[in-house]
Amino acid sequence: MVGAIPKFLTDDRAVRAMSPAVPRRALKRRHWLTMAALCAPLSIVLIQWSKAPSADMLAANSDGAISLTSKSKAPADRTSIDIFENRFPTLQFADRFPTANESLPLVQRQVALAPHPPRNMRTEPVRVASLTPTLTLPRAEREDLTTLVAMKSSAFPYSGANPRSEEPFLNITKGDRKGHRSISGRVYWQDETYNDNRVLLHVPETFDVKKPGVIVVFFHGNGATLERDVRDRQMVPQQISDSGVNAVLLAPQLAVNAADSSAGKFWQPGGFKRFIDESASHLARLYGDPKSAPTFASLPIVIVGYSGGFLPTAWSLEVGGVPNRISGVFLLDAVYGELDKFASWIEKNRTGFFISSYTRHTKRHDQELMQMLRDRGISVTETMDEPLKPGSVVFVQTPDGVSHRDYVTQAWTEHPIKDVLVRMAATPALTRIASGPAANR
Repeated sequence: MVGAIPKFLTDDRAVRAMSPAVPRRALKRRHWLTMAALCAPLSIVLIQWSKAPSADMLAANSDGAISLTSKSKAPADRTSIDIFENRFPTLQFADRFPTANESLPLVQRQVALAPHPPRNMRTEPVRVASLTPTLTLPRAEREDLTTLVAMKSSAFPYSGANPRSEEPFLNITKGDRKGHRSISGRVYWQDETYNDNRVLLHVPETFDVKKPGVIVVFFHGNGATLERDVRDRQMVPQQISDSGVNAVLLAPQLAVNAADSSAGKFWQPGGFKRFIDESASHLARLYGDPKSAPTFASLPIVIVGYSGGFLPTAWSLEVGGVPNRISGVFLLDAVYGELDKFASWIEKNRTGFFISSYTRHTKRHDQELMQMLRDRGISVTETMDEPLKPGSVVFVQTPDGVSHRDYVTQAWTEHPIKDVLVRMAATPALTRIASGPAANR
């Protein structure tokens, strides 16, 4: 509160008595100036009162001031007081940098990759600044290339005759649909079972068109598809890549997911040759060098037939039209018939090898084929322990515990296709067919 104003400062008569010469108008002006000066401190107080801090803020600030000025407070008391140091503690070294047992998170960035350089080129040495040594950057490795390609020369669709009966293959009609009645009596429709002309192509990342190589043609068994069974379950492309042999893969789709071994266009004379010839341009494009098509068109061939794949294998050997290019035949529990065709090819091709691995399901037919060959003066081996040579004829029985369904991945050994390719490339007389892992390095 402002104290009482002295009366002599507010009484005109008192002022006039003190200064008789001062005019009345000047006295009034002085009077009002005096009152304004006295009222100014009151206005300041009123303004401050309207902006007064709360009691909590005053208490916090006063406590903080006490903690900073008082020397009697214990250090532990400072942590319970709301001061700047408690609200914003000073960062320590460990807060900024990880310990020896920690690591900084990696920042993932997407980088646009430039196209792969041509295979006949190598990255040139790169000089980083003028004073640094020359650095040779490693050549980017190709990845395995696997794809499905439609080929008109593949097994199906097929509208010709069944060579065994000389009757049309599509021997059932229902409205606009055509189908085939199998040996078991079941009808399979063309639009569901015999209309897929795709072929599984595989080129390993280590394949080099300039080195000796081989084309592996794989005929799958009954009830199969290329993606689900040949590629994923039986791992045929992976076995070829894992072998390290300079080989590529062709696997045509036969009857789709059906208990049928029909050979389709491979029944026809020259059908296998047309298939191999058409595949050359597709393999060259997949490899990345269209000019390599003539090389693929002349590579040796190894046919691998599994289970129901025996039928297209046998007819390809008999009427396929490329007898001089087939360097080997490998049957996986697949001698269910056509013994005369297998025996005839073995007898006429003494530079190629023949292997038949079998279970109890085909044992009778394999033993019969062995006897046919012995009667023709052809020696037969019944073990895989001996080296694989040109003209080798090998029959090997696997134990009863080996499953026919898993035979492509587990026969006398794990991954038998890989094993045969490695054996073939390891034989000096056969290395001209396909170079092995050591030559590919």
